[in-house]
Amino acid sequence: MLRKPETLFVLGYMLLPLLALLSAIVGLTMILGGNKILGAIVLVVVTQVFTFGAVFALRRRKAALLEEPRGDYNA
Repeated sequence: MLRKPETLFVLGYMLLPLLALLSAIVGLTMILGGNKILGAIVLVVVTQVFTFGAVFALRRRKAALLEEPRGDYNA
């Protein structure tokens, strides 16, 4: 399932960046709300996990697209 380019496209370009953005918003609101330590942990750690996950998914998508056999259209 995680080898299909379509699945990796959804993960790399849509789902994981959206989760990174949402976790950054949650971390900033926690910092502004007074919970500075936990907010900084959410802002730094959780956001980076989603960001690196998106980069990983895009690299795997590129590798999967390069491995796919291409049809010969000159026949």
